[in-house]
Amino acid sequence: MSAKVRTCLWFERDGMAAARFYVSLLPDSRIEQVAGFEDPTTGDPQGVMLIDFTLAGAPYQILAAGPHQAHNDMASILVLTDDQAETDRLWTALTADGGQPVQCGWLEDRWGIAWQIVPRALGALMSQGDAAAAGRVQAAMLAMQKLDIAALEAAHRGDEG
Repeated sequence: MSAKVRTCLWFERDGMAAARFYVSLLPDSRIEQVAGFEDPTTGDPQGVMLIDFTLAGAPYQILAAGPHQAHNDMASILVLTDDQAETDRLWTALTADGGQPVQCGWLEDRWGIAWQIVPRALGALMSQGDAAAAGRVQAAMLAMQKLDIAALEAAHRGDEG
């Protein structure tokens, strides 16, 4: 565990499955270390387990230690995407098997972790110095669940539609 600071996510169950899923989503992601016991057949945690992993270069830890607090959106994992294909791929993967879309690029995955899947284009469109265009982009974003780059760009231009 080389990082001095890590975000720790407490999981009631399925911590190892979640870590494996998360690292499959993004480049520069890997499970670094697992401490505790796991079933050799299923890989499921048996008792308290710490899973240190890196997600797109950012250090995380899962503490699989049973019921404690429910996850909520007071903290979220933000992923800046490069294009619509990446946005769509992550959105589809994270909302599958019980995940739920929320609003404005937010979603909740099957384990209850809040994510924001945000195209880099949104920041560019909101910061180009044109307050009216930024307002149209914001209004368009507020009406979306998964963010649509083409629709955000159209709103920036003032296109009807």
